[in-house]
Amino acid sequence: MKQELPSIPGPIGVFDSGYGGLTILSKIREALPEYDYMYLGDNARTPYGTRSFEIVYEFTLEAVTKLFEMGCHLVILACNTASAKALRSIQINDLPHLDPARRVLGVIRPTVESIDGITRSRHVGVLATAGTIKSESYPLEVHKLFPDIRVTGEACPLWVPLVENNEAQGDGTDYFIRKYIDELLAKDKEIDTVILGCTHYPLLLPKIKKYMPVHITTVTQGELVAESLKDYFHRHPEIDTQCTKGGTCIYYTTEAEEKFIESASTFLNEEVTVQRISLEA
Repeated sequence: MKQELPSIPGPIGVFDSGYGGLTILSKIREALPEYDYMYLGDNARTPYGTRSFEIVYEFTLEAVTKLFEMGCHLVILACNTASAKALRSIQINDLPHLDPARRVLGVIRPTVESIDGITRSRHVGVLATAGTIKSESYPLEVHKLFPDIRVTGEACPLWVPLVENNEAQGDGTDYFIRKYIDELLAKDKEIDTVILGCTHYPLLLPKIKKYMPVHITTVTQGELVAESLKDYFHRHPEIDTQCTKGGTCIYYTTEAEEKFIESASTFLNEEVTVQRISLEA
């Protein structure tokens, strides 16, 4: 039996498979501090990057539905894997019967829209999880908007575990940072812009910049998604009015609260309180 969704305005929902989406959330809150936010991390089932399209879609739909049930009218998938593997299906197949007035947005499109003004060589690289690279979401989205830009991807399967195990600044991390950057640039010597296509990767930025050639621009997503959301509200006042503005932020996790609090401080540099919830029916 279909559950009736709350009709009164509520917070902006921000979903990620783990902690990486906190880098997106923090930039959105900087740009739009007056709004209320509800962050949900599916930490118990992370990582999504190595999972199949079907499982990522299933897990993401469960999270979106939960956020809708908790009062959100707008949900941002602050996760490249979920954006790549689940966003379109949810928008086309699920929103019409869940609630056609609600919205789900991703992080790939806002990132892609900025590329035209950054690259001069028209050769762009993407460093991301295996799932995002395999989905080819970045080349597909780039070619829709800018058919002349060549996109080359490289999967970095060890970068997320390094961040989540608090090894982002560890000495052993350097080898894996340099390895994936070198492998990407070996595929196309003309790359002048590299997209960090995973929300965990900004925590590796000091080391990424250390090994990225100086002529290459490294693009992170937080500011781009925040600016895109600001523009979205200008263009869609009917959605804006459904988002409450009290300046609050509450956190939910599918893992143990203590674990979330400990790791979240790495991403946010602030103490948070969190409540554990279950997504599985």
